[in-house]
Amino acid sequence: MTSRRSFLKMGISASVLAAGGSIWAHARSDSASSPRVWDEVPRILARIKPPNFPSREFDITKYGAKGNSQTDNTEAFHAAIAACTKAGGGRVVIPRGEFITGAIELKSNVNLHVSEGATLRFTRDPSKYPLVFTRWEGTECMNYSPFIYAFEQENLAITGKGTIDGNADHDHWWNWRSTRVPGSGNDQPSDREKLVQMATQGVPPKQRVFGPGHYLRPQFIQPYRSKNILIEGVHLVNSPMWQVTPCLCTNVTVRNLNIDASGPNTDGCDPESCSDVLIENCFFNTGDDCIAIKSGRNDDGRRVNVASQNIIIQGCHMKNGHGGVTIGSEISGGVHNVYARNCQMDSPILYMALRIKNNAARGGLIEKIYMRHVTVGQVAQAPIGIDYYYEEGEKGGYKPIVRDVAVENLKSEKSKYGVYLRGFKDDPITDISLANCEFDGVTDGNVVENVDDISLQKVRINGKEVQRLTS
Repeated sequence: MTSRRSFLKMGISASVLAAGGSIWAHARSDSASSPRVWDEVPRILARIKPPNFPSREFDITKYGAKGNSQTDNTEAFHAAIAACTKAGGGRVVIPRGEFITGAIELKSNVNLHVSEGATLRFTRDPSKYPLVFTRWEGTECMNYSPFIYAFEQENLAITGKGTIDGNADHDHWWNWRSTRVPGSGNDQPSDREKLVQMATQGVPPKQRVFGPGHYLRPQFIQPYRSKNILIEGVHLVNSPMWQVTPCLCTNVTVRNLNIDASGPNTDGCDPESCSDVLIENCFFNTGDDCIAIKSGRNDDGRRVNVASQNIIIQGCHMKNGHGGVTIGSEISGGVHNVYARNCQMDSPILYMALRIKNNAARGGLIEKIYMRHVTVGQVAQAPIGIDYYYEEGEKGGYKPIVRDVAVENLKSEKSKYGVYLRGFKDDPITDISLANCEFDGVTDGNVVENVDDISLQKVRINGKEVQRLTS
């Protein structure tokens, strides 16, 4: 995107006057929607290649599994995956039936295939989820294993048309957050505070031990420090917390998922510190952000210091949730090069279509965020939101940086605000471009605070083309 300085060099006026809560913006000759912005997409897609597997099959019933919705099949899954790995890889097949299990740990060259008519249901017994090295809300620690987990593996897949059921509800897993008393020492907020404090004090990650006696809910699916990953086709329901959360991974394809969970913090797909990620043709109906791109929290995110980058989101449908495409808030390692296109979003309780959330405790550089060809029936707050005041706000010594954000051809039919943009006075949001956007049914105008370098090109709010954004 062309910045103010570049315009001045070209002799084109790009002055932006910020006074009295209003931002004046001038259209420019090369809108951020220029095809050049999107030239990188084919190159990223060329690098993202789903893994292939040998044509061997390992039916879990041959290892003692019973699909009677009662038998604990944890050991049968372990045996089938071990046999598949020993043979050099293939498909571990879950046939029709309802199979109960504890944690599943995937190994290299294994495709866990959930057949149509099969349900993989996870036990509610916390003792079936052993301690593993994981990342919890952006901070590394030892905690309960994610329900499906892999560590430092490659060529992994979860496929099929069956259902994976986390078996969580308000009396199991979700209540660790929602019904326990914060500050009592017997709840998730207290353990979160302990974990973040450990990271601030420099306690080594493997000495940050939680699990039994603590209340940090495990994630649903988390490949960790792994590569060449495919998650495709399955129906995910009743997750305990974040659902598909590849962490420190490369070459990840998430495709054709049907994700449905209403519990707290049940984000749909959260790539953390990942590179070369494709999320396409997925349906999201979640209790938190539909897609949330992350890169670590506060001191621990800066210690690991790995950005999320080269992420393509296309053809997705977002219903309930907090944000459709969200970046943050665990964002200290930064996010670069996100491309979202051809998506549909529509729900009275979906907060925003594009949501960027950060603060001075997180910091981190967020740049080159591009969205186009998105239709929004309605959202509760605003189609586009960038907020530096999320949670801690200005409490911290790390300035958030958001720049080079371009949205083209977004049409929204109903929202409270047109845009919701809140930077800091000494740290404004910069280089924002809106082109060919229509925000109809806007009831409360805009929120625009401390924003610099805004370009508007054919932007309409309630049917009227605007030359400036005012609060």
